[in-house]
Amino acid sequence: MEAIRVKKLRPGATLPAYGSLGAAGADLTACLDTPVTIAPGQTALIPTGIALEVPANCAGLIYARSGMACKQGLAPANKVGVIDSDYRGEILVALHNHGCQSRVIKPGQRIAQLLITPVLTPAYEEVPELSDTLRDAGGFGSTGK
Repeated sequence: MEAIRVKKLRPGATLPAYGSLGAAGADLTACLDTPVTIAPGQTALIPTGIALEVPANCAGLIYARSGMACKQGLAPANKVGVIDSDYRGEILVALHNHGCQSRVIKPGQRIAQLLITPVLTPAYEEVPELSDTLRDAGGFGSTGK
């Protein structure tokens, strides 16, 4: 895959960066002038200070950083953020505090991880019936019985 074009929108912004050679996601960092406190049960939109060009037929997916989610209770409010290939605005991360104590996000702190992934966009066709399977309409908890 070719390089992703990134535009810095404000001073202090950093490009997404991989934390290790085998990392699947590139870290996104908070582009803040001052720290932001997120109270328990609250959500804050944290700017990254960057915009990027997601390639056609791809999406940028914003996931939690496992350490922040497990140790501090901070994770994207929408669980997985989706950046469409035609979006050119600033990447914002809606961080939600699932924990019991306030958490502080500092300028330059790694706040989420970004994965670029291929996307299929099939047409949707209404039909009178769907094909049968062994599972058929069995819902939650219906497999493995």
